[in-house]
Amino acid sequence: MQSVRLAGVLPFLLMILLAGCSSPRPSAEVAGRLPDNAYIAGVPFHGQRDYQCGPASLAMLLNASGVRVDVEQLISQVFVPGRSGSVQPEMLATARRHGRISYPLTGSLDTLLTEVAAGHPVLVLQNLSLPLWPLWHYAVVIGYDQERTRLLLHSGEQSHQPVAMGRFDATWARSDRWAMVALPPGQLPESITPQLATESIAAFETVAGSESALPAWQSLVTRWPTHAMGWFALGNALYATDKPQAAIDAFHRATEQAPALAVAWLNLGLAQAALDQRQAATYSLGRAAALPGQWQSHARQAQQQLEQN
Repeated sequence: MQSVRLAGVLPFLLMILLAGCSSPRPSAEVAGRLPDNAYIAGVPFHGQRDYQCGPASLAMLLNASGVRVDVEQLISQVFVPGRSGSVQPEMLATARRHGRISYPLTGSLDTLLTEVAAGHPVLVLQNLSLPLWPLWHYAVVIGYDQERTRLLLHSGEQSHQPVAMGRFDATWARSDRWAMVALPPGQLPESITPQLATESIAAFETVAGSESALPAWQSLVTRWPTHAMGWFALGNALYATDKPQAAIDAFHRATEQAPALAVAWLNLGLAQAALDQRQAATYSLGRAAALPGQWQSHARQAQQQLEQN
């Protein structure tokens, strides 16, 4: 197989607004759909000493997903001395380095309860003080009881801490309701959008590589078979792992779902040319060259190279 460099995924992902609106109770629709209560058994507890609530909470999350790591190992990876704590980008990035995909969640009690009901512990960021004098704190939500309107948290020095939903939401809202889950490749959050899932998996792939990301891309297109960018990303990962024909099939699916996605036509044509499928490659590159935008010149250059060979 020829060595052909395909266009990547990250430049084409839409930015997602993570902050959302919420209320101290889940919506009636979600409350009626979910079990009255849920509890995730087996989430280890690590006590949180001063400025270590970030590493401790992340250790709980990673341990629950099968990663053997302790708090001391994580301190140097997520603790920012100048900030006297851990900031969200380091929390997300550290989970990726340990082989888990970190998914930021749109902040709402609906999302929180949905993930807990699915068996996914949720790491949350709270401000336990006033907005002008913040006291930032990470905790892990491991259960809920709708009838009693309370959550169950691993927080601070207390495991299985019951907290009223309204009280929790007031402190959570001060962080724009920031939350995340960390899951093995192939598992997806219940409440995530296809766009945010694509962005999260792509960020993981840059750290862990295409082979590790393949199960995640396959799960994504299985759940959202009409999501063109998911098929495009799957095609790139398949090509990078020496599965060119499977990549061609994925790029075909991307162009079927989004005929104006020039980069998918381009990568389809490049993959076809690499397998000496000249007639098909000529057609695909022609479709890419006919679409205005940043990939038009790349497609025309590829057309010329195909004609010269």
